[in-house]
Amino acid sequence: MPVEKLTDRRPEIGADELVTTLVPPPRFDGVRFSTYVPNADEPSQAAAVEACSAFADRVAASGQQKSGWRSLFGRKPEVEGKPGLYLDGGFGVGKTHLLASIWHAVPGPKSYGTFVELTHVVGALGFAEAVRRLSEHRLLAIDEFELDDPGDTMLVNRLLRELTAAGVFVAATSNTLPDKLGEGRFAAEDFLREIQALSAKFGVVRVDGPDYRHRGLPDPPAPVTDEELLASAEARPGSTIDDFDALCEHLATLHPSGYGRLVDGVAAVHLRGVRPAGDQSLALRLVALADRLYDRAIPVLVSGESLSGLFTEEMLAGGYRKKYLRAVSRLTALARDAAASPVPR
Repeated sequence: MPVEKLTDRRPEIGADELVTTLVPPPRFDGVRFSTYVPNADEPSQAAAVEACSAFADRVAASGQQKSGWRSLFGRKPEVEGKPGLYLDGGFGVGKTHLLASIWHAVPGPKSYGTFVELTHVVGALGFAEAVRRLSEHRLLAIDEFELDDPGDTMLVNRLLRELTAAGVFVAATSNTLPDKLGEGRFAAEDFLREIQALSAKFGVVRVDGPDYRHRGLPDPPAPVTDEELLASAEARPGSTIDDFDALCEHLATLHPSGYGRLVDGVAAVHLRGVRPAGDQSLALRLVALADRLYDRAIPVLVSGESLSGLFTEEMLAGGYRKKYLRAVSRLTALARDAAASPVPR
């Protein structure tokens, strides 16, 4: 039986699905505060669990109060404290685990999505309709919060201003402090007022520590031969196999918010002829794909060059450095999963 290709898939998400599908990805279905294991050498991690748990309690309590006030008086009550919580720290310290735990601890209605998914919701529904739908929620959880261009800065600041005014709480993760968003990627000083206004809505919780995905683990597995790659794909039901260059071209035709749907239901991804990304636009698309593969715990096996060389030294020295390092970390973990999973005979 021929092995399926991702390049043959063209996922589409209807406008009505956009908000209803804003939930944590499968990898984080079962996470809770109780399942987060703080690093004993990093006290900020235990403190972050406490801060996130307290924030979730405040959201739940305020949500109940908000419903009552709205039904009686048609307006929201004043809420004590900042309406947002911002988890800052390096990659691989469990920020997404904590964000998903907040979401699971808060009664609905609520929404959870990546920054890219959120901006796509606004683009697809229109600003007013997105605000109307999301304003009914108690919590908006935003993973991988980044501002990569001035348009996003203005859009997200306006969106969060509208939502927090409606009584919605916001929790977010990022590798960049909120007053440093956009730094190194566009002329942030030209939009400093917008960025500072955004920053003022968040209380910052720092999460420090080494990347848990690779503590004490060996180097990533080496690429396999093309013959071994094909044999693995044919032996693993539900797998896909694609030429790396062809997949890169295909990704350029899809909005990154659809990458999750692109790989839904795939048992393992096989990429033939991996090489370094040729430009920054492609590199950022590969970051988005890596995140969605990791969300769904899909093993990745490659031929060609190592996944560790996916991004050039020049890219790793630029403003998107943390994104690229996160992608390499996550892809390496998925490559280990593929190597550790026996091929059916």
